[in-house]
Amino acid sequence: MSEDAERDAGSGDLEAGEANEFRAKGRRPRGKKRALASEGLLQPVKVSKATLYKPPTSEELSRLKETENLFHSNLLRLQIEELLKEVTLKETRKQKIDAFLQHINARLAKIPATTETDITDQSWLPKGVKVPLLQVPFRVKGRFHFLPPVSVKVVGSYLLGTCTKPEVNVDVALTMPRVIFQDKENLNQRYHRKRALYLAHVAHHLAKEPLFGSVMFAYANGNHLKPVVLLQPQGKDAKMVTVRLYACPPQGLFKPCRLYPDKNNVRTAWFTEKGTPVAGEVELPTPHYNNSILWDQAMESHLQFLSGAISDFPGMRDGVALLKVWLRQRELDKGFGCFNGFLASMLVAYLLSRHQINKVMSGYQVLRNVLQFLASTDLTASGISLLKNGDGSLPTLTDFHKAFQVVFVDPSGLVNLCADMSASKFKQIQFEAKHSMEVLDDKTVDGFQLLLMTRKSLIRAFDHVFHLGPLSKLQAACKKMQLLHELQDHGGNYVAATLPFLLCLLERGLGQRILLLTHSLPQIPPWPINAEPPKHKDAGSLSFGLLLSPDFASSILEKGPGADSPEAVEFRKFWGERSELRRFQDGSICEAVLWDATTQSQKRLIPEQIIRHLLQLHMDIPESAVCYTGALLESVIRLGREPAGTGEEATVDVVRSYDDLSRKLWNLEGLPLTVTAVQGAHPALRYTDVFPPVPVKPDYAYYARNKDRESLVPLAEKPCPAYISPMKVLCHMEGSGQWPQDKEAIRRIKAAFQVQLAELLRRQYHLLCRPGPTYTDVYKDGYVFRLQVAYHRELQILKEVVTPEGMLKYQDTEESLRLELETLHLPFLTSTLHGLQQQHPAFGSTSRLAKRWVSAQMLSDSLSEECVDLLVASLFLCPAPHVAPSSPQVGFLRFLHLLATFDWKNSPLIVNLNAELKDEDYVEIRNDFVAARPRLPVMFIASPRDRQNSVWTKERPSAQMLLRLLVLAQESLRTLEEQLMDPLGNQDVK
Repeated sequence: MSEDAERDAGSGDLEAGEANEFRAKGRRPRGKKRALASEGLLQPVKVSKATLYKPPTSEELSRLKETENLFHSNLLRLQIEELLKEVTLKETRKQKIDAFLQHINARLAKIPATTETDITDQSWLPKGVKVPLLQVPFRVKGRFHFLPPVSVKVVGSYLLGTCTKPEVNVDVALTMPRVIFQDKENLNQRYHRKRALYLAHVAHHLAKEPLFGSVMFAYANGNHLKPVVLLQPQGKDAKMVTVRLYACPPQGLFKPCRLYPDKNNVRTAWFTEKGTPVAGEVELPTPHYNNSILWDQAMESHLQFLSGAISDFPGMRDGVALLKVWLRQRELDKGFGCFNGFLASMLVAYLLSRHQINKVMSGYQVLRNVLQFLASTDLTASGISLLKNGDGSLPTLTDFHKAFQVVFVDPSGLVNLCADMSASKFKQIQFEAKHSMEVLDDKTVDGFQLLLMTRKSLIRAFDHVFHLGPLSKLQAACKKMQLLHELQDHGGNYVAATLPFLLCLLERGLGQRILLLTHSLPQIPPWPINAEPPKHKDAGSLSFGLLLSPDFASSILEKGPGADSPEAVEFRKFWGERSELRRFQDGSICEAVLWDATTQSQKRLIPEQIIRHLLQLHMDIPESAVCYTGALLESVIRLGREPAGTGEEATVDVVRSYDDLSRKLWNLEGLPLTVTAVQGAHPALRYTDVFPPVPVKPDYAYYARNKDRESLVPLAEKPCPAYISPMKVLCHMEGSGQWPQDKEAIRRIKAAFQVQLAELLRRQYHLLCRPGPTYTDVYKDGYVFRLQVAYHRELQILKEVVTPEGMLKYQDTEESLRLELETLHLPFLTSTLHGLQQQHPAFGSTSRLAKRWVSAQMLSDSLSEECVDLLVASLFLCPAPHVAPSSPQVGFLRFLHLLATFDWKNSPLIVNLNAELKDEDYVEIRNDFVAARPRLPVMFIASPRDRQNSVWTKERPSAQMLLRLLVLAQESLRTLEEQLMDPLGNQDVK
């Protein structure tokens, strides 16, 4: 693969290409082998006997043993090796990057010095460059002049060999001369101002050089106090590499003891521009500010530490590369508070220093050990440190925990590498790591594809997503919550200051309703050097994801403490006017909050009510600033009645009426044979009917009564009566020797049973029935159930065929296949999906959304309802790399993703209904599929009772219609995700 195809292993899924393989061929292939090859199908490997039985070499035995111990299959090993080749830099590219870095070094040495001026006197700066820092407040003590850097060193992943594609970044540290600094540079952003001025002068002179195609500013990891200069080559090599220039202080400039987490280096009087400090005012610590200075001072020592760890350890390079891909696919590696490749490298080095990994491990072993560590270690409660033998004067882990939410201390014992990370973001990383380990240990799924090649976007990974914007609203929240000290600590960044408090507020309010709450990482794109630096509000909007708990998310009551308990005051303060005293069935009187919701669709949005209420009450964030996109798609399946629900209540009424009819059939008296089973076969009875039947009671003023036939005849001058869609119900009769062996005679016996069923139901339960030769319509509770009698041996009799020689043999006929579909497969599917709905309440509405979309694309004739139900069921039974959806909207997005990305040509979709399939069954189904692929449908769906035929896709879709379906799904998914992630855009999803 070429290096231009780097994105395959990185930012996107390697998924959309399979659709093109279904194109019809213009030429007729010559020969059977040529035809198979042209279709691109995987074929069983054929080898000669000599090769097959050749004894393995010692090297092959060693490799096989290693594969058996570490990997589920040799395929996983080959996939990982191929991925590492794809993301690793080629030697030719490294040579070009090295040459580019040498040119940069030469240019930096030629930058002229400037005369010394006051920091606030920036008139010496040319017009073509702006200071890449928000200078608020502007007045700062100190003087500045530029001198060329005393050293220029490459730091970070490039020298370590862990730099990966597609985005190749090389970090270069410019050590500023000692003479440009004065005393007390650690106070009041003096160091940061000089650092920004230094980079502005560098950027201005480098921008004049024809060597560079682009010279821009950016914030390092979204931190507004840490601008960097981005350099890209000229011409066709523009995307070859991005060099990031960091300005760093010389060693020994700052005394470490002045930058401990419990020290203050931003004075309140300076920050508030009051002039003189208030007498007796206590200055609170500024740990994040201090940490940002210490980080710059430790960049070179971090490189030396990692170089020692990675020497003679090729598995670390591979493991870090795999971790980078894993983080990138989960959108965790960029932005303020991210878990980037540098943190991944330091974590691997930590595990090596603690002997939890060793230098003989492979990259895959390193990946597994890191994921296992992240899954089992909570850095928000018990941080870790790379410091080996520290003295008692250094801060302890307890000191760091008081100052930061997540703690991972570097080898110096001074820098918290996770200082900017929020607790909820680490909880997400911990959750992802735990789930990834489960996927890797599951032999029934392709762990490589799911973990390293599938992108997990926020909108598709979380049940509900909401956006908060404009971010300027958080400035008012700072005043409401009195976060002046946090603003000082973060250099005036009110987004970073309020985010931890906002997350804690929502976590407390949502409580058991959510399994996980996370947020997007604020990012600001690079900007030209002649433009003013972006403000804090320019990050756009903050996005939040909620992973709902199916058991508690839709609860309408929030029960609080007893009315007389001390906690009641705090409860009332937290919930405000929504809190009220209520008496419960056990006689207790407690504080409680009752949310407004009557239908199931409204109950799903109770988290939205909670979020809007708490943000308004505690942070003065108006409801207009919250764009909640948790259920925008549900409008397309909403019924027109009041209160407008999405059909769940109507479906429950249908199922309740069906259950009552089923009990009546079981208890019928007077039948010659007893009823052995009653099975539903209608989509409404498995909760997947797009618009479920509603009860229809006739208005007798619109009809004339026909007493002879006990019927109602519509009057000509009245409106046409409503159509009531019948729901098919199979009534299985017990076997008996009295059943005939002729198929025509069986039909007549069944017709007699239809008449008798109608008579008995009318007589014993006073139900209106209309018998027919093949079915009986029963009007009950405003619904029409269509009963069909079934006999289990009829299928076998229909398969009987007499040969010309007079021999009796059994083979499938068109009639027998149709009967098998109607009496075996469809009832089994309905009953199992009914059970799935009980486990996952979002299943039914997800399937209804999917069918609505298929119909809207005019493809309902090419994809059966049962096929759509099975596709949606697979998302709940095997949701990896996600967890099972708890909202219809995210389930529908995953449905589109499954359609667009699944390899329909070379893989069967296995839907393990009722968990009947074991590991060996999966292997057998896949082997049989590969062996028989040319004879099988283009879309093959296997289930426990249908392992080889894919009965629901045997006749449709065709290859051309499947291609059309995949293209539409891919485009619909892209459009929907863009709409749902854009709070200011068009929210009309129809």
